[in-house]
Formats: sequence, C-alpha cells, structure tokens
Amino acid sequence: MILETHRLLMRDFVEADWQAVFTYQSDPLYLRYSYWTHRTQKDVCEFVQMFIGQQKEQPRTKFQLAIILKAENQLIGNCGIRVNDPEMREANIGYELNTQYWGQGYATEAAQAILKFGFEELRMHRIWSWCVAQNVASVRVLEKIGMRREGHLREKELIKGRWYDNFIYAILDHE
Repeated sequence: MILETHRLLMRDFVEADWQAVFTYQSDPLYLRYSYWTHRTQKDVCEFVQMFIGQQKEQPRTKFQLAIILKAENQLIGNCGIRVNDPEMREANIGYELNTQYWGQGYATEAAQAILKFGFEELRMHRIWSWCVAQNVASVRVLEKIGMRREGHLREKELIKGRWYDNFIYAILDHE
C-alpha cells in the first residue's frame, strides 16, 4: 500500500525499516511522552514486525505506514489508521516522527493523507485521535487537520511516574 503527498511517500513497512525506526525511537526527546524508557534493537524489530503482520490480516483493519521523505528517500516516522468498529465506521489515527524532522509540517502532511485515505478509501464516518495534553506540537497537528477537541481526560496516563492529561480529538466524514 502506498499513499503519496507533495513531500512524502507513505508505504507499508518492510523488515529493513527497523534501523531507521531504531534511530528515532532511541532519542530521549522522542521518548518523553512514551511509556518506554529506552528501546533495544530487538524491541524495534518486533515493533516493525507487528506492522508487517498487520498487512496480512483479512480484512485488513490496521494500516501503519512508514513515512518516507521523498527528497532524501529517508524513513522519518510512521503514521497509521486503525479501524475500531467497521459497522459504526469508526477509526483512530496516530503518528510519530524522528525528532530531526519535527516542526516542518511533515506530521500534518502525513496525518492529512491518512485522514483522506480513511474517509475516501475505508469509508469511515468518524476518525479520532488522542494525545498527551502537554504535547503542544501534537495538539497543533490534530487541530491543523481539522479535528475538534471532544474531551479532556484528567490524569489519564501514568508515564515514567508522572500523571498526564489526555485530549481526545475527532473529525467526521462530512466535515
């Protein structure tokens, strides 16, 4: 599976992608809002293998795609959509990027592409996402792609001994 934007190519993961994923998932800044305190090569290989396994499911309900920067032919993150309820036509999205590529609009570009795929190809009615409330960059991405904040869950996540609030965002197919 391939999605293409102006600057990005989003494609299914292959086994060799683990090295690029390991590079960014080892970054302490990337790990800030993660349950993980560190990542090993084995962890990341299993992470990538999970996405490869999802590609074989029938019907496929999880589409986690590698984000490739066209200009450099470099894997810089991943973005995906997961169908939560096919009957209710609801899915959720998520994304992560190598910290070297933060603040350049790549997450927004990838998230817009995955939303379009969700509405046009998967025929979803509602697509939602969540983020740690203190993750201002992720809040901005969700708002830039047209999602509305639907909820504020107080002290929802315990990450590395600290409680964090979560925001819930969603967008409907007719929006």
